[in-house]
Amino acid sequence: MRSLIELLIVDDQDLIRDGLRAIFEVGSDIGVIGEASDGEQAVALSARLSPHVVLMDLRMPVMDGIAATSQIVRQEPPPYVLVLTTYDGDDNVLAAVQAGASGYLLKDAPRDRIVEAVQRVAQGEAQLAPQLTQRLVDRMRATPTAARAASLPPLSPRELDVLQAVARGRTNAEIADQLYLSVTTVKSYASSLFTKLGVNDRVQATVLAYESGLITPHRPDL
Repeated sequence: MRSLIELLIVDDQDLIRDGLRAIFEVGSDIGVIGEASDGEQAVALSARLSPHVVLMDLRMPVMDGIAATSQIVRQEPPPYVLVLTTYDGDDNVLAAVQAGASGYLLKDAPRDRIVEAVQRVAQGEAQLAPQLTQRLVDRMRATPTAARAASLPPLSPRELDVLQAVARGRTNAEIADQLYLSVTTVKSYASSLFTKLGVNDRVQATVLAYESGLITPHRPDL
């Protein structure tokens, strides 16, 4: 039984990979089980090693991080992918999320924030850099509702409550406090929601909720 969060680091720069490995080797529950220098290597290593989380760069030779992410999240069992990059353009963020990434951080993030993001992604929680979250939401707002092709299946009132909270970035504990549920019950609702929506994680559920027009940035919290 695996006790550590097993991590695959993907970056085309040796110094970056070495620096990241050093961060996780000191006092964390994260073990680096492999490294890849391009997307093609990442896909192959992920299939062979079955990491819990893949820490993915975007701009790499042979195969970029977006293409690699889209292949890795279809593996069995599917790892979570956390993008760590210097590129914060809206197109990059949206493309990574649509490819299946569970989070998106910039390389100037504090080391503690990077460790925490890997830990939380491994638990199925979405992780976006705060400055990127609002921009992603604004991008969704700018798309006319009539042009949004995504549609949602019927949801119960409680499922809708949970989806709204997830879309606003609440943690399981925060949702439990807000809705007067246990954390275990919230996890059960979230798992059921992801299956019903046909998504893998919170980021994809959030994007789908905004794309469908069901959740809007200025709708008051329940």
